[in-house]
Amino acid sequence: MTSARSLRRPVALVAVTGLLVIAAALSVAFGARIITVHELLTAFGDPGSNGIAEAAVRSRIPRTILAVSVGAALGLSGAVFQAVTRNPLADPGILGINTGASLAVVCGIAFLGITALPQYIWLALGGAAITAVLVYLIGSAGRGGATPIKLALAGAAVTAALSSAISAVLLPRIDVITRFQFWQVGSVAGADWSGIAVVTPFLVLGAVLALLGGRGLNALALGDELAAGLGVRIARARILSAVSGVLLCGAATAVAGPIAFVGLAVPHIVRLLVGSDQRWVLPFSALGGAMLLTAADVIGRVIARPGELEAGIVTAVIGAPVMIVIARRQRIREL
Repeated sequence: MTSARSLRRPVALVAVTGLLVIAAALSVAFGARIITVHELLTAFGDPGSNGIAEAAVRSRIPRTILAVSVGAALGLSGAVFQAVTRNPLADPGILGINTGASLAVVCGIAFLGITALPQYIWLALGGAAITAVLVYLIGSAGRGGATPIKLALAGAAVTAALSSAISAVLLPRIDVITRFQFWQVGSVAGADWSGIAVVTPFLVLGAVLALLGGRGLNALALGDELAAGLGVRIARARILSAVSGVLLCGAATAVAGPIAFVGLAVPHIVRLLVGSDQRWVLPFSALGGAMLLTAADVIGRVIARPGELEAGIVTAVIGAPVMIVIARRQRIREL
């Protein structure tokens, strides 16, 4: 069994990486105008070319890079939150962290007149962090502490409350609704190099912290008592991983809006491929999330041409059935 799994991991790595490369290539090629292979080669091989096709290719490159980056961040943060909470239904959307980031951005737009991405990022990170702490405090109240089902219920309750608060802020302000509605759906259509430059340090820091916490998350999966017996600093491992998840989710939400279900679906598929070792689950979740969001963006452009369907809508259509299957298969003893 062990040898079969160890052989399956390199095969899965090649397969997922290949699918990501294909999705990225399709992202550059497909849009309102389909780009041929010759035009692609011309755009990359001749920087001086200024035809319509070449301009289209160059405009799609930052969008593709942003889709890869945000998808990787969401897939990785979903794997982190599922491991930290030991809840298979945990992801930034289910736990309300995306909604907390959204509320912070809405308040910044409505009350502070904020329009710049760097300010969005700080607001989104602050909102995500406060929401994560709030959900944990609610979920850990009462007998038994923070159980998986209590955290999921706390996340659902907080999400409902924050969504109502967003509506309360937006409804009297038509101008804010107009600026917020496109961002709220979740899309990478507004990608540009300056935005990528602003968000990249936060995503890189979050990814590094998450990957460094893989060994600690493996120990936490054994239970707090056994992890402590193995010499793991439980509080430090949880805080490190939670901070990484908040960084990844907050930065991704600030630049692309609250895209749901990537962090929920991808880690489950990854565990089927590589097992439950977080040292493999985390990097594979990043690759899988990047591939899924990039493919969703391509699908949205293809099925609604010459317009497009936002990537957040496509991922919701893909992810909702996955969540239903997971919920039906899990045995939650607390119920």
